[in-house]
Parts: sequence; structure tokens; C-alpha cells
Amino acid sequence: MILRDPVHGLVAFEGQAERVIAALLEAREVQRLRRVRQLGLTSLVFPGAEHSRFAHALGAAHLMNRLLQRIAMVSDELPVDQRVDEEAQRDALAAALLHDLGHGPFSHLFEEVLPGARHHEEWTCDAILDSGTDVHRTLKSIDAGMPERVVALLNGTHRLTYLSRAVSGTLDVDRSDYLLRDSHMTGVRYGLFDLEWLTRALAFGYVPHEKGGEWVLAIEGRKGLPPIEGFFLGRNAMYQQVYHHKATRAAEALIRGVFLRLGELVREGRAPEQTPDALARAARGEAISLGSYLDLDDSVLLHCFSIWSKSNDPTLADGANRLMVRKLPKTIPLPEDEGARPLWNEALARAKHVVNSLGMRADLTVFLDEPTEMPYSEPGDDSAEGMWVILRHQPIRRLSDVSFLLGQLRNARVVRPRLIFPAEARADVVRAVEEVIR
Repeated sequence: MILRDPVHGLVAFEGQAERVIAALLEAREVQRLRRVRQLGLTSLVFPGAEHSRFAHALGAAHLMNRLLQRIAMVSDELPVDQRVDEEAQRDALAAALLHDLGHGPFSHLFEEVLPGARHHEEWTCDAILDSGTDVHRTLKSIDAGMPERVVALLNGTHRLTYLSRAVSGTLDVDRSDYLLRDSHMTGVRYGLFDLEWLTRALAFGYVPHEKGGEWVLAIEGRKGLPPIEGFFLGRNAMYQQVYHHKATRAAEALIRGVFLRLGELVREGRAPEQTPDALARAARGEAISLGSYLDLDDSVLLHCFSIWSKSNDPTLADGANRLMVRKLPKTIPLPEDEGARPLWNEALARAKHVVNSLGMRADLTVFLDEPTEMPYSEPGDDSAEGMWVILRHQPIRRLSDVSFLLGQLRNARVVRPRLIFPAEARADVVRAVEEVIR
């Protein structure tokens, strides 16, 4: 199978192990990812950001294929039981393709707004292990134990721990694809990094620890520092410029308010027309079936918002209509020092008072937004987690001990708080909070 991709160019899955990709693409659950946008509401800010999680899944599988080729080149020093055989190749390719299978609509926002929502990783594993899904049946037809092994890769419990980390870890095929893809589709160039050189700089090293030691994929020599530094710096810049963009966060706050009102109506026995079963169940605190959850995608919810914008409930209709016509809330940046949290709370209280006095519901329209990011995280214990560097004639070392830049950023938590409120109240809110945040 050969595909054309705007990010990676020619994408080919032609080997024996790669046939698993073609088989899985026919699964209903994989095709659903065409209707789930990779960046949720970000297209309200960056018009080109219309790409789907389906395209990202294929990109991640392609990068896994390239990584497996590199692993084959540098695996001679590995013990035989640590080498990637054809079974592990199939498992890794399937895991890369399926890693976002359980993602809900509107990117990560969906997990934040539903009461007691499960993380998409849990839904992904459920979809793979459930005997009623196309994905499960396809994997089972290839190898009876494949569903369980793919889930082990996603959960980090696979026998080849370095392969699990390549699916979901500090440096993985998921992040590598979405940085390049999101940069390309948004037109923001900060997420670009030297993928070719970074892949070429990977080699195996052995990390001793109290449990006996572990083989890891590490950066080989100082020549690999520039691309790995570029990877983490680019990821940090993308969070600043794209993922945590103030207008995107404002749109997410708008949807949060709509879902809060929806929940109230459902619990009052006045569920709006065409409320999806999964949303109604979540509002009532009931369990959501896998089938109901997978029935949700961006197109379903956008259709609901269109219907709700004409609802006879004025609060729901107003919120839904604002999304449909892109009438987004406004924001005010707050002091970034976490020691200023009392000021944040005071600003929030004042903004809510203003909005309530104007006849609007502050509990549905005023929010304290706290987007956080850690540019480079690394464990402080002796585990093999994180990134490692192999230097000639020296013991293997943690990346932050070799890279000055990442040493400075190691485990630094960045918070960029902001106040979100209705546009109509902007002048009054600014006057109310400016003496607090000045």
C-alpha cells in the first residue's frame, strides 16, 4: 500500500509485517478517526488546521515503520530476546496506528467537560480488547494474542519496553508526527525539527538500575543533541503558539459552558433535541457504553450545536450560536507566577460578580484558564524513563546532564493563566480586575 502525505511525502506499507496496516484501515473504528479533528477547535484560529486524527494515525504508523528500520540497523548488540521480530513489528505498527482510537470529539476538551470522563487511552484499549469491534476481530484474525500485545505496548507493559516508549514516551512516533503535521497544517513553523538526523542518531544503550537494568533507545554522541533539543524546544513553542492559543482556549471555554447547561437540562428531564446517548448518560452520572462513545465524533457534535442554536432554552441556544458564528469570549492574561494564585482567584471572583450583575450566568461563562506545559520532563530516580545519551568512553548519561538547554528546562512547569469571560462584559471586567493584576 502506497499513500501520499503532505508531511512525509510518499508513505509506503509494503512489507510482510506492514500488511497489518491495510487490514486495520478497513475497521469501522479506524475510519471514525476521519471525523475527529486532530486539533479540535484550533481551525477557528488557524484556518488550515482541518486535518484529522486519521491522517495523524497513518503518519505515526509511517514513523514507526522508519524507526523499526533504524532499530534493525543498530540491534546487533542487543540480547536475542530483546530484538524486534516480525511479531513485534506487527504489534508496533498496529499500536502506532491505533494509539488515538478512543479519542473523543474536540480533541482533549471532551475529556475535560464530561463529568467523570475517562481518558481516551482507556477507550482505546477497550476498543482493541472488545470482541465486538472490527479492530479486535482484525487483530485476532492475524494472531490470537495480538489485541493483548498491542494494548501492552500502549500501556507500557510490553516485553520490549523500549518499543512501548517508542509508541508513548518522551520521544515517540505520536509526538514526532503531530509536531510536524500540526506545524504544516497551521502554517506555524515552530514545531519543525530534523527528523532524519534525529532518527539516524538513535542507538541502543543499557541503563543499570536497582531492578537489574534495561535497554533503551538513546541519542548517540553529541551529534544528536541539536535535533533532540530542537524537538523539545519546538514542542514547547507549539504549546505557546498553537495548542494554548488564547482564542482556542476561549472557544473551549464556550463549549464547556454549553455542556454545563446541557447537563442541567438533561438532569431536569428536558434533554434538548438530538442529545447523543453518551452525553445524556454522562450528565446523569451513568456508565457510557463503548458503542455510544464511539458514535460521537466532531461532525455529530457540530450538528448538535447547530440544532441547539435554535433551542427554546435561551441559555443553551446562545452558547451554541456563539460557537456557530465564532463569537468567542475575551481573555485577560494574569500574572504567571504561581505565587500569584490569590490574585487569580480574586480576579475570577470580580469577573463573576460583574457578569452576574449584567444578567448573564457567570458559572457558565467565566472561567480561570490555567494551561500548563513542561518543556522537558525527566524522572529524578534511577529508572530508565526519559532520554539518554551515549558518549564514547563514558557511562550512559541522562539527556539533561549533557544538554545545557534541556538541563535548564528540566521539569520546569510553565503556567500561563488567563481570565475568560463574555465579550459584552469586556470593559466592565477590565475595570474590575485591573487593580488586582496590575
